[in-house]
Amino acid sequence: MPFNLDKFVASPSVEELDSLKKSEIIKVAKHYGIEFQPLMRKDEIKRYVLEYLVDESVLPKPTDNTFELKRLEIEMNKEIRLKEMEREREREEREMQREKEEREERERREEKAREHEYPKIGLDTGGFDVSKHVKFVPKFQEDNVEKFFNHFEKLGEQLKWPKDKWSILIQSNFTGKTQEVYSALSIEDSMDYDKVKKAILQAYELVPEAYRQKFRKYRKADTQTYVEFAYQKERHFDRWCASKKVSTFDTLRQLMLVEEFKRCVNDDIKTHLEENKADNLKEVANLADQYALTHKFGKVGQTQNKGQFSRPNKKYGNSSGTTSNSGSQSGSISPTNSGKKQPDSSRQKND
Repeated sequence: MPFNLDKFVASPSVEELDSLKKSEIIKVAKHYGIEFQPLMRKDEIKRYVLEYLVDESVLPKPTDNTFELKRLEIEMNKEIRLKEMEREREREEREMQREKEEREERERREEKAREHEYPKIGLDTGGFDVSKHVKFVPKFQEDNVEKFFNHFEKLGEQLKWPKDKWSILIQSNFTGKTQEVYSALSIEDSMDYDKVKKAILQAYELVPEAYRQKFRKYRKADTQTYVEFAYQKERHFDRWCASKKVSTFDTLRQLMLVEEFKRCVNDDIKTHLEENKADNLKEVANLADQYALTHKFGKVGQTQNKGQFSRPNKKYGNSSGTTSNSGSQSGSISPTNSGKKQPDSSRQKND
C-alpha cells in the first residue's frame, strides 16, 4: 500500500514511523521542516523526526525506555561505522606504504643487478665506444621523465661516460613526443645534453612554474580517498621544491614569499618577474620597482608627445606673402595683421 503523507500527519504513530522507508521518512521530515543531511542513514533521519514529533507533542512521550534504546542503538551503529571507516583508512595507508616499499626495493634490486653487468670501460681504456654502452641506458618513461633523467645521470657518473657523449647515448631510447622534440633541435643543440634535457622537460611542462601550478590547482577526485589525495598533493609540492632546489628553511621561506609577492602585483609586473627568474624577495621587489618606474616614465613621454602637433602650411594671397587687390574680398584674412578681419572698404566710404 503506497504511503499517504496526509494520513500520517492526521494520525501519526511510532509504529507507523518505524515501518516507513527512508524516502517516506524524508517526506515526513520535509513536511515538518526538520533539518537533516540527505546522506544521513535512515535510522538517523528517523531519530531526528521522532525527537521533533515528541518535543512538539505530536507524538506522546514513550512511557518506557524504547525511545532511549533506539537512540542508543543508532549512536552505537554510527560509532561502529566510524570505526570501520577508520580501519579502512588505516588499511589503505598500510597498502600504499607496502606498495611503495616494494617498488623501492624492486628498483634497488634492478639497479644492483645492472651494476654487476656494467662494463669496466672508462676514458682511460683508450677511447669510448658508444655502442657498448647504449644497452645500459634506462628505458625512457613518459610518466616519470624526471626519474629517467636522474637515473641516466647517475649511470653516467658511475660508468664515467664522457659528458659530451651523453646526448648521443640518451637519444637512443627516445620515442614519440620526445623524439620529435629532439629532432626539432639544431645540430649544435642536439649535441648539448643540458639543452636536450631542458627542451624535453619544457615539452612535458616539467619546469618550476608548471610544478607550482600543479600543486596549487590539484583537487581531490571523486574516486580518490583523502589519503591518496594527500599523497599526490605532497608529491606535487616536493617536485616544485626540488625544481627550485629548495633544501633549507631559508630557501623554502623565500619560495613562499616570492610566490605571494607575485600574487599581489599586476600581470605586467608578474610577467616581467617571471622572465627574470629572481628567487629572492629583495631582488624581486627591486625588479618590480625598476619596471614600474620605467613604465611610468614611458607614459609621461607619451603624454607629452600627444600635445605636440604640426600646423598646416597655409598660404594667403600670392606666393610672396602680399595680398592681391584683384583677388581680395571683403572680410578676408591677411597674414600681416595676425589673422584679424579687415574692414570692408565699401563701408569706410559710406561712413
